[in-house]
Amino acid sequence: MQYTLYHHRAQYYETDQMGIVHHSNYIRWFEEARVDLMEQIGFGYKKMEEHGIGSPVLSVSCRYRSMTHFFDDVIILPKVEIYTGVKLSLSYKVLDATTRELRAEGESSHCFLNRDGRPVSLKKTLPHIHLLFSSVAGKELEGLELENSQ
Repeated sequence: MQYTLYHHRAQYYETDQMGIVHHSNYIRWFEEARVDLMEQIGFGYKKMEEHGIGSPVLSVSCRYRSMTHFFDDVIILPKVEIYTGVKLSLSYKVLDATTRELRAEGESSHCFLNRDGRPVSLKKTLPHIHLLFSSVAGKELEGLELENSQ
């Protein structure tokens, strides 16, 4: 399957007085890219919620490597690192869209819960969805790999 890159243009409201993107926005960008990737995989949040499943964030971290300024275009590369059926861990790279300079990188971990807030195994409850996540876990996604990325 071919995946499209997730692009974002830094908006004025995302910056501080120096015109530099505030650190909290990178976490939001991770979420935007994760939501987009899950949609492309075939199990986006809307479909997930229709099946009565939620996926809260268990942890998130970010390392800032270089500054992003107002109106810079960036590419956010999410990668499913680990998928167990109950838990999902992703990594992210934020690259300048023009120079491919690494702006930030991070990770997030999630679990799958039913409407009662209990852990749910996609392997047992939605085996076809389990196969989708299993097929991409630990792999560079076709179309997301970039030359000169760090």
